[in-house]
Amino acid sequence: MILPTGRAVTLFALAAPSALILLAYDTSLWPWSLDFGVVVLIAVLFDALLAWPGRRMDLKVELPPRLYIGDAGAAVLTLGPAPPLRAGRLTILAEQRGDLDPPTPLAARIDASAETRLELPLIPRRRGRIIVDRIWLRWQGPLGLARIVKRVPVERAIDVVPNVRGAQSAALQFFARDAIYGVKVQQQRGAGSEFDALREFAPGLDHRFIDWKQSAKHRKLLSKEFQTERNHQVVLAFDTGYLMAEPVEGMPRLDHAINAALMLAWISLRSDDLVGLYGFDAVVRQYASPARGMPSFVRLQQATAALDYHHEETNFTLGLAELAARLNKRALVILFTEFVDTVTAELLLESVQRLARRHVLVFVTLKDSLLQKSFDAPPDRFEAVAESVVAHDLLRDRGIVLERLQRLGVHCLDVPSGGLSVGLINRYLMIKQRGLI
Repeated sequence: MILPTGRAVTLFALAAPSALILLAYDTSLWPWSLDFGVVVLIAVLFDALLAWPGRRMDLKVELPPRLYIGDAGAAVLTLGPAPPLRAGRLTILAEQRGDLDPPTPLAARIDASAETRLELPLIPRRRGRIIVDRIWLRWQGPLGLARIVKRVPVERAIDVVPNVRGAQSAALQFFARDAIYGVKVQQQRGAGSEFDALREFAPGLDHRFIDWKQSAKHRKLLSKEFQTERNHQVVLAFDTGYLMAEPVEGMPRLDHAINAALMLAWISLRSDDLVGLYGFDAVVRQYASPARGMPSFVRLQQATAALDYHHEETNFTLGLAELAARLNKRALVILFTEFVDTVTAELLLESVQRLARRHVLVFVTLKDSLLQKSFDAPPDRFEAVAESVVAHDLLRDRGIVLERLQRLGVHCLDVPSGGLSVGLINRYLMIKQRGLI
């Protein structure tokens, strides 16, 4: 497709006043009044001939097989060399569908004598699927009068899945210290809950672990030594209601929760615990019974990828009651959810209280940085004062609900999105070390 540039349109528009001037000067010159416009059209066609012919372009498009939420991918474009052509500037734009950042035109200088590789960024906002329909190429002739547009069909779909790479890399760093001990099973001794052995008491050990009966029998102080207990049930419960679809730091709350949960699942499975998954909102959406072994991580990855975004209000009474009925033994339940104020949280509190009577419950929410910024904003205008007052009320209600949950024996974790994974892992290790499960 050949189109005139703005420069060509401007030159062609100057033909009208030039014709009027010639006609005003001498009416017999009217045949010459049209020549200026014809010259411009000829120049546009000549410039198009001097530009790169679209049929000579050898363009290859490589798309990633999948994209990870929270990470940026790229479509790799390869332009083959065309020796008769000259170097020039090229503008590239991807026509795409799906929930991802709007495409931005990529301007690059192309060397026609060598192969050129370019990358078009693809940044997904939500899990699901995005489609790249076609790639548009645009360049100009050397005179700047003709613009050539070429369309390259692609029509390929890319799956957007939870960020497993981040979970695996962080978990591998967490377990990197095990590499120096080989592949044999290690006994993780410390402040666990499972008795392992007796050892002679030494300064620095906890006096509460002294076994007085054995000490009297052997006539020396002996201390109990414990190892970290394994085979616990860990259930990752996700609220998939409309509040979890709200974006925080450019990504939905649900995806922040999934990324952190996958990292915790990897560590829990490496610790020989059983990990399961549960998703609910108005109805139960997903359930995977707790299972052990690293092969279960693939099952959890597929289950979290199937957790969709729903715009329904969460029924905590039904969801948590159904979860309690499915668990036949004491488990560590990690609930990823969100609430607005004390009024909407009443049913949540009642349901959480019933679940916490039998199981260890970690209540996980994300802090909204925009809400805190609105509260801390200087009151330089009336709108800022109103926003600060509303933000203060919401933060106060949030603190009241979290305090009530802690009084019920629930472990609350309300952190920014950047510290969710680390905070969740630390809370999991603390619960295991104290033998609360």
